[in-house]
Amino acid sequence: MSRKRKQHSPAWKAKVALAALKGDRTTAELAGQFQVHPTQVSQWKRELLEGAEEVFGRDRRREAGEQEALIAGLYEQIGRLQMESAWLKKKAAQFA
Repeated sequence: MSRKRKQHSPAWKAKVALAALKGDRTTAELAGQFQVHPTQVSQWKRELLEGAEEVFGRDRRREAGEQEALIAGLYEQIGRLQMESAWLKKKAAQFA
């Protein structure tokens, strides 16, 4: 009978990887504490180090501008739909 694999959340993986980055305990000690294989601790630590550049490399101002443009477009669409709805209600009342 096979065992079901554990699914760890990204937050939990980050917690383990940050503990490994501190360097105050060995990988084996961390693996025992978090009940994962030592290879997994090393892999998550490596992934954290490789992905750290993305955290600081994002252009937040550009993302904020794109988000504001999207919101403005959505408000415009809401306004159009409200006008169409009001017009249809008015025309439907004429036939009733």
